[in-house]
Amino acid sequence: MTNRRDVIHATFWGLGVAAVLLVAIFIGSNSLKHYDAALVPYTGACVFSAFGIGYRFAMWLRRPPTRKYWFRGWQIFFRPSKLARNVVRLAQVFFSDFVEQRFIEKRSPARWAAHWLIAWGCILAAAVTFPLSFGWVHFESAPNNQEIYRGFVFGQHVSTFHLGTITAALTFNILDISAVMVLMGVALALFRRARDRGAISVQQFAQDMMPLLMLFAISITGLFLTASTHLLHGLNYGFLSLLHAVTVIFTLLYLPFGKFFHVFQRPAQIGVQFYKEEGARTEQAMCLRCGAPFASRMHVEDLKNVENSLGIHYQLPGGGHYQDVCPACRRKSLAMAQDEKWREQGTRAAASQPAGGIWPNHQ
Repeated sequence: MTNRRDVIHATFWGLGVAAVLLVAIFIGSNSLKHYDAALVPYTGACVFSAFGIGYRFAMWLRRPPTRKYWFRGWQIFFRPSKLARNVVRLAQVFFSDFVEQRFIEKRSPARWAAHWLIAWGCILAAAVTFPLSFGWVHFESAPNNQEIYRGFVFGQHVSTFHLGTITAALTFNILDISAVMVLMGVALALFRRARDRGAISVQQFAQDMMPLLMLFAISITGLFLTASTHLLHGLNYGFLSLLHAVTVIFTLLYLPFGKFFHVFQRPAQIGVQFYKEEGARTEQAMCLRCGAPFASRMHVEDLKNVENSLGIHYQLPGGGHYQDVCPACRRKSLAMAQDEKWREQGTRAAASQPAGGIWPNHQ
């Protein structure tokens, strides 16, 4: 149960993250010199979202099991004797899980393709939209030539390109490219969810369908803006820009509270990978019942500590701990206990019944 101390702690972190973002906007936009005042609603939604993400992330880490895995993982990672090897391993995990997203491919190639297109479409859009909205990146025409554009990052001149070049086309249409990637991913995801019986049986509108619909709305309204500008001579551009803004702001407000929060949880779980690999290399726990190895000793001891911190005590009457029993033996013990209870129940019922017992005689 969430207590007051947890709420205060998480609120502090949420306010801290929001304050850092505001300071970064002020400094990165050169004291708001390059900040577009028309983007204030976007900024307000971003600041609220930053608070929500900081709050929920801090609350997530307040859970004893999560906190144990989190700190244990980074404790293992930063050990001086293995830091160099862990850095190399971190790069491998980053490329496999983040760039290639192979952890999704194990489930199905279609699911991986949908996730990869949505993820990289959103990353590409975020990498462009947020720096532009916050004034960290801006473009200016060259003083003496309107055909030349100059790009600035945090007020520093970093690039120059001519209009009509491939660089200019990619720069000015990168959000359209990301929107097409997201739409392709959303179409694949909806197709799978409409045909996969397993997905149909467990999917929920709030957790599975609504995020896809929000991504679709943002992407399609963004493409409508481009179509209005280049194909329809600005027809209904004002209405379309307002509609696009509503979809973006609604999604930003939803970001910390729905399925999109996994975007921030997933990188934090990299430490679990180091925890598992360290556990596989160290002493294994032997089952008290069958004597077979079933988990790392480190994992079993951490589970005991977490249970103790939660007031859960699973010490066995004859010595030892319930966590020292392997999962297979726990299931067998449960089945045997149930069987014993059934036999006791049957014996008591038979004693109170006439000859023939409680079970029907089918012979």
